[in-house]
Amino acid sequence: MQSSFSVSDSDGSSFAPLVVLELASDTQAEAVTWLLNRIKDKQRNGGAELLVEQLPLEVQGQQKGNPNIFLVGSTWQRLLCGAEEVGLFKEFHDGTMRGFTYVNRESFKDFQGDGDDFLSIAECQHIIRHELDTLRARGEAHIPGYPKVKLYPGKSVIRRLQSKGILIQYFPLHDKEDLKRLSTTWYKKVRLSFQPLDDIRHYFGEGLALYFGFLEYFTFALMPMALLGIPYYLFVLEDYDRYVLFAVFNLLWSTVFLEVWKRCSAQLAYGWGTLSRKKAFEEPRPGFHGVLGFNPVTGREEPTYSSSRRQARIYLVSVPFVLFCLYLSLHIMMIYFGLENWALSIYNEDPNFWTSLLLFIPSIIYAVVIELMNLLYRYAAEFLTNWENHRLESSFQNHLVLKVLVFNFVNCFASLFYIAFVMQDMVLLRQSLATLLITSQILNQVMEAFLPYWLQRRRNKKVHKRVRRIMGDKELPLVEQVQLEAEMNTYLGTFDDYLEQFLLFGYVSLFSCVYPLAALLVLLNNVTEVYSDAFKMCHVFKRPFSEPASDIGVWQLAFETMSVTSVVTNCALIGLSPHVQAYFPESQTQLILTVVAVEHVLLAVKFILAFIIPDVPKDIQTKLAKLEFESLEALKKKKMLEVAENPKSEK
Repeated sequence: MQSSFSVSDSDGSSFAPLVVLELASDTQAEAVTWLLNRIKDKQRNGGAELLVEQLPLEVQGQQKGNPNIFLVGSTWQRLLCGAEEVGLFKEFHDGTMRGFTYVNRESFKDFQGDGDDFLSIAECQHIIRHELDTLRARGEAHIPGYPKVKLYPGKSVIRRLQSKGILIQYFPLHDKEDLKRLSTTWYKKVRLSFQPLDDIRHYFGEGLALYFGFLEYFTFALMPMALLGIPYYLFVLEDYDRYVLFAVFNLLWSTVFLEVWKRCSAQLAYGWGTLSRKKAFEEPRPGFHGVLGFNPVTGREEPTYSSSRRQARIYLVSVPFVLFCLYLSLHIMMIYFGLENWALSIYNEDPNFWTSLLLFIPSIIYAVVIELMNLLYRYAAEFLTNWENHRLESSFQNHLVLKVLVFNFVNCFASLFYIAFVMQDMVLLRQSLATLLITSQILNQVMEAFLPYWLQRRRNKKVHKRVRRIMGDKELPLVEQVQLEAEMNTYLGTFDDYLEQFLLFGYVSLFSCVYPLAALLVLLNNVTEVYSDAFKMCHVFKRPFSEPASDIGVWQLAFETMSVTSVVTNCALIGLSPHVQAYFPESQTQLILTVVAVEHVLLAVKFILAFIIPDVPKDIQTKLAKLEFESLEALKKKKMLEVAENPKSEK
C-alpha cells in the first residue's frame, strides 16, 4: 500500500492517513480527549492501538469550520495483526488461498520486506474500521461530558457515538494516484472490453467488485437475446402473435443465465479470498435500542428487545402498510387504464399525427408516477424497517429487501400482467413495455448520474474557493481533499443498483417475447450504466469502506425467484397465442392443462439444471477440500503435541 501523502501524530511518527473521523463541532472537549486516548491506547488496555492526528487547526480556525476532524492511520505491524483478526485470506506460496497469520507472513505470496505493499488500501481501511467498530466500553458509566449518554460494558463506543449524533461520520480517504490509474482503465476510455475487476476490488473491496462483475456478466449475457431480438422484431413479428419461439428461447436463457453466474461468482470470490472466509460475529446495529440485558452468546451486557414486540410491529403495522401501498399502486394502475381509454377514444374520433402522439402520453405519465412511487415507498420502507428495531444489520437488510421487492414488483409489473392476461391486448402490452423501459431508463440516468454529478460539482467549487480564498497560493492538498470528501454524498451500498438490475431483468425475462427489443434497450442501458456508475464511485460519492463478500447475497434468491416467475409468465403467453390455441379449437380446459403441464416440465428441467450444474467449479471444490483436510490434520497434530506435553490433560 502506498499513499500520496502522510501526516505525523503527536509522538512525531509519520503515517498515511487512511480514515477521516468527524465529530460534531460542539463536542465536549473531555469527550474528544477520551475518544482519542481510547483509539491510541494499547490493545491490552482495551484500545484500538491506532495512530490519529487532528486536521491542521490553523486552516480550520481561519475557515471557522469544524475543528473536530481527525485523520486515522496505523503502523504496518498493527495492520498485519489486524489482517489476521478480521480473517483475511491471501494467496499462499503454493497458489492456494489461506487465512493470513502474522506468524507465517513470510510464507504468503508477494510478502516482501516489512510487508508495506502486501495489503491493499481497501483492506487497510477495512481493518481500521473493524478496530474502531470493536472499540468497546470498559468501566465508563457514560461518555465523558455527556452524563445522560450511558455506556454499557462491552458495547461498541463508535456505534454509541453515532446513534447519539456525537460522531457525525467516518469514511475512508480516496488515494489520488490509485484513483487516477483506476479511472483511466475503468471508464475514461470507451471500449468494448471487460472491466478491471481486480483493480476495482483492490480499491473498493469485494462487495462492490462483485456488483460490477454481475453488471458486466448481465450485460454480456444480454447480447444473444439482443441479437436475436432485432431480426425477430423486424421480420418475424409482422403480427403480434408469433412470439412462441422467442418465448421458448427466453425460458432457456433465463435459466442458464443465473446458473452460470453462480460459477463465475465463485471463481471471482475464490481468487479474492472470500469464498471460504468465515463471517465475523455480527454486532448489533447502531440504531438498535432496548432494555439493558446480557447477550447469551457473548455474555456481554447490551440492550435487548422482545421478539414478540418486534413481530407485533411487523404484522400489525408494517404488513398492513405494505398492503395499503399495494392497493394504492393498483388503484393508480386503473387510473392509468382510464387515461389510455380516453386517449384512444380521442384518436378514434380524429386520427392524425397529434392524436397518435397522445396515445403515448398516458404510458409516459404512468412511468414517471411509478418511479416517484418507488422512491417515496423506499423512504417509507426504510423508516418502517428501522422502527421495527432489528438487532442485526443482516436482518434489517433482509426485511427491507423483502418490502421493497414486493412493492416494486407489483408497482412495475402489475399493469403489464393486467394487459397481458386480463385485457389480452398484445399491441398495448408492447407499447406499454417499451414506454416503461425507455422512460425509467432516462429517469434513472438523470437521477443517478447527471443530477448528483451537477450537485457535487457545485459543492466542490464552493469548497475549493473557500479554501483558496483563505490560504492563497499555499498548497494544502490534504486539507482540501478532506474538506471536499467530507461534503460528498455517502454511498449507501449496492441496494439500489441491484434493485435496478432486478427490475430490468424482470422486463426482459417476463415480457420480452412480445417486445424483443427489450433486451437491446436493457443492453444499451447497462453499457452506459457501467460508465456512469464507475464515474459516480470515483467522483460523486465518498469512498465506501470495503465490504468482504463471497456472492451477491439475497439478490441471488431474488433473481432466481424472478426467473421462476418468468417460466410461468412465458408459458401463459404461449398459451394465449392464436397459433397455439388453433391446436385446441374445442376445449379451453385441455389447452390450460397442456400449458400447466409444459410449465411444470420446464420448471422441473430448470431445477434439474440447477442441480446438475455445480455452483462452484470442480477445481475450486478440490482446492477447498484440500485446505479443509490440511486444517483438520494441523488440529490433530496440535492436539497430539498438547497431550504429549501434558498427559494428564487427556484424563
